[in-house]
Amino acid sequence: MSTSEDPGVFVQIARPEGALEDDIWTKSPEEAGKSPEEGARTPGAGPGTPGEGRPKKRGRLHPAWAVAAVAFLALVGAAGFRAAPGVLMVPLQQEFGWSTTVLSAAVSINLVLFGLTAPFAAALMERFGVRTVTAVALGMIGAGSALTVLVNQSWQILLTWGLLIGLGTGSMALVFAATIANTWFSKSRGLVIGILTAGSAAGQLVFLPFIAMLAQDPGWRQASLLIAAGALVVVPLVLKFLKNSPADVGALPYGAEEPSGAPTGEPEAAAAPEAAEPRRNAAVRALQVLRSASRNRTFWALAAGFAICGATTNGLIGTHFIPSAHDHGMPETTAAGLLAVVGIFDILGTIASGWLTDRFNPRVLLAVYYQFRGIGLLVLPLLLGSSVQPSMIVFVVIYGLDWVATVPPTAAICRQVFGADGSVVFGWVFAAHQLGAAAAALAAGAIRDATGHYTYAWFGAAAMCTIAAVISATIRKDAGRRKPAAVAVASVD
Repeated sequence: MSTSEDPGVFVQIARPEGALEDDIWTKSPEEAGKSPEEGARTPGAGPGTPGEGRPKKRGRLHPAWAVAAVAFLALVGAAGFRAAPGVLMVPLQQEFGWSTTVLSAAVSINLVLFGLTAPFAAALMERFGVRTVTAVALGMIGAGSALTVLVNQSWQILLTWGLLIGLGTGSMALVFAATIANTWFSKSRGLVIGILTAGSAAGQLVFLPFIAMLAQDPGWRQASLLIAAGALVVVPLVLKFLKNSPADVGALPYGAEEPSGAPTGEPEAAAAPEAAEPRRNAAVRALQVLRSASRNRTFWALAAGFAICGATTNGLIGTHFIPSAHDHGMPETTAAGLLAVVGIFDILGTIASGWLTDRFNPRVLLAVYYQFRGIGLLVLPLLLGSSVQPSMIVFVVIYGLDWVATVPPTAAICRQVFGADGSVVFGWVFAAHQLGAAAAALAAGAIRDATGHYTYAWFGAAAMCTIAAVISATIRKDAGRRKPAAVAVASVD
């Protein structure tokens, strides 16, 4: 149980002889009839004083943080494939002779499914629990990556890179971070979403250099097996430690207070109204939320901005930065190292963005992030070369800080405007993110095949970032706001 004085700490009290005990609190017989306020007024006071005989408090970490840690590891494990196409594209072209457009199409299918699966995954997490959906998703990612070693026809890469991994990563998309934060945290949600979102960057950081080295020697098949292992190794941790909701461990969300009049030590009472709701089909719920949200202009503004966000990260830089650097004579391992640096600074930038989102207007933050990203893309063609210059390091650092810094403020606006439906709405907004990424991945590949370089792709993306900045800045602060739900329960609905 959390207290109003320190919402993030559980209180354990040693049980004196003859005490009465319930699930959370342990009380002496004299204290059993007192209200929580009377018992906590003067800890350790003498007989005849409110709170008399209260033993010394001993705190431990709120279980929400343990769940967040496992969720972070799950996102790290799922992130392996996010960096893989850029590294494996050139080796596959060299072995099979497939065009950039064909491989870009596989990535596009993956990104489309990645996005369209997300809102349904959010509803499935509410219907069947976060743990089950996450474990199945990691299994699909591992299977798709492992089966890639058997491909010898271009259509087969569409099934592994596209279908299997697309469905798996879609179920482990950024909506997963929003669901964990909204379910387990009543305060510091922006910070938590920032930390969990950084898990994807951490996965890129952990896997990318090894994938690049393995792709060169002994080969891309071993790199694919590394990605599969990274996803599957997290599954046992998810099954054991990733709880579906605070009610599963007899707790309130981190930062939540006991409702007035609720029996002390019974946080389940706070979740009872949610638990009483009838179960709903996950697909129906996702579509109902989309229909409702689509009547709100803020939804379309967020979707448009996030589509451009996806186009300029996963779709363009994530997929084509290494092939573009290779066109300029830069070794693939060097380019992969630069993307790993992007991953390092993405962790810092996303966590900082979560902290800022808890304190500043998220609409202003989005506008600033998009505009800085556009400036970076505008100068990128001038920075690419056969070797790494200081100006390229500056670009990598700035782009890394801005990579997915847009996620915490976007999720915050979804929660502010759409309340209890915020996680599912964010899933649909994220679907737009991945549709934009898919379009950019395919378009950039076609531009490369048609012109022999990526310059027009970089310039076009820079212009789109300016559009996203304008759209974000014009979102009305009070547009369609609904009162957020106090507790978003993921295991029962």
